[in-house]
Amino acid sequence: MIAPRAPARISVCLVAVPEIATGVLNGLYEVFSFVGSGWEMLTGWPPGPARFLPRIVAADRAPFRNLAGLPIAPELGFAEVKQTDIVVVGDLALARDEDTRGRWPEAVAWLQRQHAQGALVCSVCTGSLMLAEAGLVEGEEATCHWAATDQIRRRYPGVRLHPERVLVTAGVDHRLVTAGGSASWTDLALYLVARFCGEEEARRTAKLFLFGDRSDGQLPFAARVRPRQHEDAAVAAAQLWIARNYDCAHPVAGMTQVSGLAPRTFIRRFQAATGYVPLDYVQSLRIEEAKQMLETSDAPIDAVAAEVGYTEPAAFRRVFKRATGIAPNQYRQRFRWMSAA
Repeated sequence: MIAPRAPARISVCLVAVPEIATGVLNGLYEVFSFVGSGWEMLTGWPPGPARFLPRIVAADRAPFRNLAGLPIAPELGFAEVKQTDIVVVGDLALARDEDTRGRWPEAVAWLQRQHAQGALVCSVCTGSLMLAEAGLVEGEEATCHWAATDQIRRRYPGVRLHPERVLVTAGVDHRLVTAGGSASWTDLALYLVARFCGEEEARRTAKLFLFGDRSDGQLPFAARVRPRQHEDAAVAAAQLWIARNYDCAHPVAGMTQVSGLAPRTFIRRFQAATGYVPLDYVQSLRIEEAKQMLETSDAPIDAVAAEVGYTEPAAFRRVFKRATGIAPNQYRQRFRWMSAA
């Protein structure tokens, strides 16, 4: 993984031509629009480290319809974009034997200029054909939709094709990224978020949009919503204390002592102020910390349990599964993949 960099805004140009399908185009636009800000919007926690600026670019700004008749409204013409950070060519509606040689001359010339100036150039699905037509993947490794394999090999034999792979990075500084079939746009999106904004932000994006395995439902993706703001000083003192001591043996008793309130009064005021019963609040803190450790470390499950305050690993596993819908080892397998991207 290349170390993430974080300019104030990361410019992403999504190429639009008449053959472009709108599903990937609009999906990428929406995801990149919410990177950084979406987490704060939905959970209340601080936003991520960087934000993308997605724009649809075409021959000019005139609205047009793609081959399926769906409207596309470009925001910029190719001539207006002198330099950008990322370019993505989405999936193209092309017949199996359609010849793409000599196609899209304006878009191809613009892609070549952007790559020469340092842009990261990406494709999804049959979008690899445009990169091949531009000569960008000549002699390089690449992937595409499995149905376009013969087409690329026959017309662009210099491409070192790996149709069995979902994502392939190539070229100097890995500035060429190709993705497989159209659904692999989500893999590309998460890869780019991890590359430019860090793995934590990529995991947040996956959780926000439910990218990945959903066979166990939504709970594995759910995050702790920030407790509501309040003006109860005694409860606030208890919250501050437990944030530093959630692994202690008797957390609710400790919170009560710090608050200076009688036990029943503390429970009532804590729930009124935060919306949480004190024990549920502690468990949510512990589980979120455990999730962070599972996502970012190789610590044994029992060690994670002990670190977050559970002396009985079996009890930790029960609480964790109740909160997330899956076992700790399953959670690790689902969200550690970011580190290997």
